[in-house]
This record gives sequence, structure tokens and C-alpha cells, in this order.
Amino acid sequence: MHILSWAVDFFVHLDQHLDKVIVQYGAWTYLLLFVVVFCETGLVVTPVLPGDSLLFLAGTCALRGSLGLASLLLVLTAAAIAGDTVNYWIGHWIGPPAFSGKIRWLKKKHLDRTHEFYQRHGGKTIILARFAPIIRTFAPFVAGVGSMNYAWFVAYNVIGGVAWVAAFVLGGYFFGSWPIVKDHFSLVTLAIVVISVLPIAYEIARARFGRSENSAGRDLP
Repeated sequence: MHILSWAVDFFVHLDQHLDKVIVQYGAWTYLLLFVVVFCETGLVVTPVLPGDSLLFLAGTCALRGSLGLASLLLVLTAAAIAGDTVNYWIGHWIGPPAFSGKIRWLKKKHLDRTHEFYQRHGGKTIILARFAPIIRTFAPFVAGVGSMNYAWFVAYNVIGGVAWVAAFVLGGYFFGSWPIVKDHFSLVTLAIVVISVLPIAYEIARARFGRSENSAGRDLP
């Protein structure tokens, strides 16, 4: 429970923690942000790391002048693209056994949801998944498992990485000065998380509703 409460406090007060890191480590903060974003997108076992909210917060720090906007965009975009690339090759190396449910550190339900997402959106999933937590982490992995054409993957990866980082970092940079954002940043952070999760909730509800309809159809005489 202590670890859980600490994690909740960390995410809710992410702005305060990042400010302390900037004060204490200065330019090394860019490396820390690179590592967090890289792990969130590149390691299939760390989907719970902050993504959208961290990018938005980094943008507000650039607005205050404590971090450079151009440097943030460059470093975080590189982290996002590199993370997906590594994740793709991990999935490619493991292959179809990833869906067997026998690999303890792989959550099969997340893989299945991502696979359903792929069936609906095709290769564009690499771009769309950037804006959906959990699926964002598993999408390049599943692409590697399915041996998606690497040239297409690279194109989608770069487009998605640039779009994702730019959207949230610039969002923080341009809207971070609004009083409602400055005075209620913890609530804004939670709102970003909730809004980001909505696409996943929609896909899950759609899949379950579809299965219910199919089952009902089979029961009809």
C-alpha cells in the first residue's frame, strides 16, 4: 500500500517532482525525460510510466524557461521513435509465442486488445496508438510479432512520434499559462490521463458489445 500511495502521489503531483528534478539536476533533466519516454514506449513491461501528462508538463516547464522548447521537442521525439523501434524488434524476436500466455511478464489481455485495435485500423495503429496509453506501449511490440513491413513501420513510427510529442509538449507550452491550468495542474494531469484512456475504453466497450450482439444473434431461432 505504501508503494501504491507513493505512486499515486507521484503522478498527481508530477509537476512538483519535475520542478525539483530540474533544480537539482539541471540539463541532466533532458536525459531523465528521454529515459522515461523511451521506457514507456520501448519496454513492453513499463506501460504505466507517465506519457501524455509528462509531455504536457515538460511543455509548461519550457514556457517558464526552465527547459528549452526546441531541445525538448528534439529529445522527446528521438526517445519516442527510438522506443517504438526497440519495441518492434523485441516483438519480432519473440514472435507469435508472445500470444501464448506463457510469458509471465506479458499481459495477454493487453496484447489481445492491441491486436483488435490493429484489426480495425491496420498499420495506422502505430500513429493512433501514440495517443492511447497501454496500447501505445504494446502497438509496436505487436507490429514486430506480426512482422509488419519494417519500411512502413518506420514511416508510421516517425509520423506518430513527431505528432504525439508536438501535440502534448506544445499543448503545455501554449496553454500552461492559463490560470485554470496553473492553479489546478493536478486536476489537469488527471484529466489528460482520463481523456487519453477514453479511446481504450471505447474500443473495449465496442468489442464487448459486438460480442454480446453476436451471441444474441446465434441464440435466435
